[in-house]
Amino acid sequence: MSSAKRFFSFTVFLALSLLVGSGHATGLVESTEFGGDTEIVVHFRTAVDQDAAQDVARYTVFEETDPDIRLTVSAVELSADGMEAVLRFAEPLNTTVAHVVTVHGLGGVEETTFSVSKSYLGYLVSILISALLINNFVFTKYLGLCVFFGTSKRKETAKGMGVVFTVVIVVSVTMSWFLYQYVLKPFHLDYLQIVIFIGLTSLTVQAVDTVLRKVNPILFKSFGVYLVLVIANCIIIAVPLLMASNEYNYFETFMLSLGAGGGFLLALYLMSAVRERVELARVPESFKGLPIAFIVAGQFAMAFLGFSGLQLF
Repeated sequence: MSSAKRFFSFTVFLALSLLVGSGHATGLVESTEFGGDTEIVVHFRTAVDQDAAQDVARYTVFEETDPDIRLTVSAVELSADGMEAVLRFAEPLNTTVAHVVTVHGLGGVEETTFSVSKSYLGYLVSILISALLINNFVFTKYLGLCVFFGTSKRKETAKGMGVVFTVVIVVSVTMSWFLYQYVLKPFHLDYLQIVIFIGLTSLTVQAVDTVLRKVNPILFKSFGVYLVLVIANCIIIAVPLLMASNEYNYFETFMLSLGAGGGFLLALYLMSAVRERVELARVPESFKGLPIAFIVAGQFAMAFLGFSGLQLF
């Protein structure tokens, strides 16, 4: 096998390990996973003693980001073959962060420490779904409303603006991440975040403006002033700031920006579909135009509250 093939195989193996692995375990423990909001499931390599495994005093559990607060294990259930233990907690676990578990005097080992975390691929998808539905920037955070109400009168305009917005936010946030990681952080220029991020967004919008003007003049004219307003759109500023505060890596940043853009596209399309029908309805004169649009947006916001607390991974 050539060196290039070996390198490619190693890269694929490493990537799959990062994406699929749900917990880091060594020695006595074979694998770990979250069994639910109040459970941690531990799979052992060999059968363990039942009395020792069910002794809750042998377990020390804490969140990796907060090691000073110990989580109390209320009960431990061991399978009949002694190969699987379910740790139960009185309070729900924050499964979005890794948990560190230390077992004392089990299986002939004085101390065994391992971590429990969700699949990294599932974590990336959860960031996407969160920005798309659960924490939709329009219907749950009420950001970007100027462009939202201005371009949601027709479905064609809404779809075009949604796609353009998604491209702008993905490109600008990607550039923001690289600049933040390799310029702002190393040189302690974090206080320039907002200025830099707005500048990168302006650069991206200007590029999209030039391309649209040549490729699709009709769509460009339908956007009007709202394409320029994308530069100061709250969502485009909020996403890189959220990326910086959470210290996301590039893949997490990409999923966040894609989810935010997709969520804005979804909100625009839903709103435009309703507004086209509202124009044909018998709406009281005082409610025509923006008033009825605000009422519809409020109803969508209440509907999206139904996604609160949704966890797929």
